[in-house]
Amino acid sequence: MFSFNPQTLKKLRRFREIKRGYYSFLTLAAILILVCFGELLVNSRALIVSYESELFFPTYTGYHPGTDFGLDYTYEVNYRDLAQEFSLDDSGNWVFMPIVPYNPFENHSPGGVFKPHPPSLEDRHFLGTDTTSRDILSRLFYGTRIALIFSLAYMTCVYIIGISIGCAMGYFGGIFDLTFQRLIEIWSNIPFLYMVIIVFSIIPSNFSVAARITMLLTVMVLFSWTSMTYYMRTETYKEKSRDYVAAARIIGASNSRIIFRHILPNVLSTLVTFMPFTIIGAIAAITALDFLGFGLPPPTPSLGELLKQGTANLRTAPWIVSSAFGTLVILLTLVTFIGEAIRESFDPKKFTVYR
Repeated sequence: MFSFNPQTLKKLRRFREIKRGYYSFLTLAAILILVCFGELLVNSRALIVSYESELFFPTYTGYHPGTDFGLDYTYEVNYRDLAQEFSLDDSGNWVFMPIVPYNPFENHSPGGVFKPHPPSLEDRHFLGTDTTSRDILSRLFYGTRIALIFSLAYMTCVYIIGISIGCAMGYFGGIFDLTFQRLIEIWSNIPFLYMVIIVFSIIPSNFSVAARITMLLTVMVLFSWTSMTYYMRTETYKEKSRDYVAAARIIGASNSRIIFRHILPNVLSTLVTFMPFTIIGAIAAITALDFLGFGLPPPTPSLGELLKQGTANLRTAPWIVSSAFGTLVILLTLVTFIGEAIRESFDPKKFTVYR
């Protein structure tokens, strides 16, 4: 059975005692769960359709043309109109829609003119619409999901590269360490923003959204792993000189066993402490790139794209920038509180004394 050692349990109990960080962690975990199943809350497809005593579940199933529900067209049915039609004909058929019945790519203008509309409970545009009449809450919801998943993937890749190279540099030292230090110094001097502009200017427009997001993630990781490498090099170099490493060598432990079973668990506090701040950096970076037009490809929903729209229409549609800015502030504040709580609870000076 998987179990924590007493020192780790002390740190976790200390984390729970820091209420601001602990409740921020629970809130962020709840947000992650919600956005993972976001189609149940924010979606233009119905959750359940009852038609002629048969149940349909369009959200997570296939495409349903209008003919499936007695309509005279073969393209995908508009479930909001279908719900109104069923409610009027009193046939016993019904449609159960999500709380926000719009998807992030859908242009919906009650007046027929695509322009920003203020928040409306009647139309269920709870935060209004953007400049092309797309629901802001829907785009914020899915933009937040993309930002969180992107930042978690970014953190994982940065940690894998940084920990691998940093541990190797600190443990083996010598020529290997010096060579990688010089290579990292050269690599760090390459301007990140210019490389993003160059890469995205040569990507063909027929590439899929997933491929372009993967390329953006790859470019960001390639220019962001170096800082983690230096932290891991320093920690590994320090731990390598401890008596427990010498004892492990004497009893015949291999290098891989020493690194993975002895050194890495003892630098866990450093790894865990930097996780929230790495996520903050990723969210801020992708938002800034989207704001500048070099981030996620349109029409992908993103916080930066909404901020760009909001600043361009600050006087005519202030609800756009206020919604996007408020979401970004809440998200970064939660992660910051978690990071501060983790840093304090995993502080080695609180629970460990080296002699």
